[in-house]
Parts: sequence; structure tokens; C-alpha cells
Amino acid sequence: MSVARILVTGASRRVGRAVALELAGRGHDLVLTYHTREDDCRETADLCRSAAARAVEVEVLPLALDAEESIEAACSRIRPGGVDGIVHNASRYHRTPFDALQHSELMGLFAVNAVGPLMLTSSLASCLRSSRLPGGGSVVCLGDIHASGLPRPGYAGYLASKAALHQLVQSLARELAPDVRVNGVAPGVVAFAPGDMTSSEESRYLERTPAGRSGTLEEAGQTVAWMLLDAHFVTGQVLNLCGGRSIR
Repeated sequence: MSVARILVTGASRRVGRAVALELAGRGHDLVLTYHTREDDCRETADLCRSAAARAVEVEVLPLALDAEESIEAACSRIRPGGVDGIVHNASRYHRTPFDALQHSELMGLFAVNAVGPLMLTSSLASCLRSSRLPGGGSVVCLGDIHASGLPRPGYAGYLASKAALHQLVQSLARELAPDVRVNGVAPGVVAFAPGDMTSSEESRYLERTPAGRSGTLEEAGQTVAWMLLDAHFVTGQVLNLCGGRSIR
């Protein structure tokens, strides 16, 4: 088995942690980043070491995607060891009520959810192009099904920034071809965010989901790992992971 070194941003909890655990379980080395939750990210690292079938190397780094100097500092740490793949999971998520929009909040959403991943990928492109993994280097961006249709009221800023990330998948796939594949995974609900919806809103959401349930964090981790490492003839695509919610 070829061992990859993979960067997972926002690995402190939820989907980022699930992706890291899945990759570690498959025996790959990891670079995990956090913005403010350092203790949680280090806990993820410990869990990855315990879950791995081999003695994986796991490095933990701070990263603020809305700060150019932080991106460059992280890349300077990563480049010497190289990187075969990137999972752009870190995200800024909050409501932006239409009647109370603030320019600084909107720019912050775009900085973290689209501009930061673009800059990070560009800074590490030479490493990705040098990957010796089957299928070459690989990038997966975590989007949102509601950024490609079925928009949720009150989230225009967030969804616009994720729509930009979806477009970035196609742009980067062209920029980095043929050496690096770039794809996206757009979840619906794989785990309800605490406080995001009331219980009745959660029930109505699931009623509109053909699968009749939410996904799981483990399913998210497995899907991202497949897209990152196994889908050798797939690039420039965004896969909906939503139990069919995108068609209702």
C-alpha cells in the first residue's frame, strides 16, 4: 500500500475529525489544522494514532484561512515533508439575515470558505504535483448541497461562499490537470449542528429527504476518503452526500 501524507483542515471535530479517522484507519499520515480548538484537534490526533493499523505520523498545526501570513506559515511547515492530498474541510458557518447584512461578515465568509482554500492549494501545488500515489495528487473540497439549489433563507452569505467553493473545484481541476485531481463532496445533513434547527425543523428536513434519515459522520469520512484516494478517473465533480435531499 502506498502511504499518503494528507492535510485535513478544520480537523478538531465533526466531519473533519471523521475524515481524519477514516484516513488514519487506512494507514495514511496526516497534517491536521485548527483555528481556535487546539485541544480538540490534538484529541483528534490521538484518536487517529489509536485507530491506525500502522504507526502513522500525525502533525497538528494552527491555520487561520482568513490570514495570508497564517496560510504561508502553515505551508512552510508542510512543504518539507510534502503532501499528497488536501481535504478542505475548515469552514465558517453562520446566518446572514438579509435585512442585517454586514460587509465584514460577508468578506469573512468568502475569505475562509473560498479564498483561503484557493491560496492554500496554490501554495502546495508543487507538492501535490509530485505525489507518487496511484492516481496522483488529490484535493477534496467540502461544500454544501444548499449552495447548488434549495437555498436556505437567512444563509445567503454562507451559501454564496460555498457556491464559490463549488466553482473552485472545476477551476482547480483545470489548473492542476493532469497531475492532480480536484473534486468536492457537498453534504446535506450528516449530523445536525447543535442549535442550528429546532427539533420540528429537523423533522421537516428529514421528511423532505428520500433516505428518511440524516447521514452520519462516518459516512462523510468514508465518502471523502473514496473521492480523495480511490476515484482515479473523477475530477472536477461535486458529489452530493445528502440522502437524496437535493432532488426534493
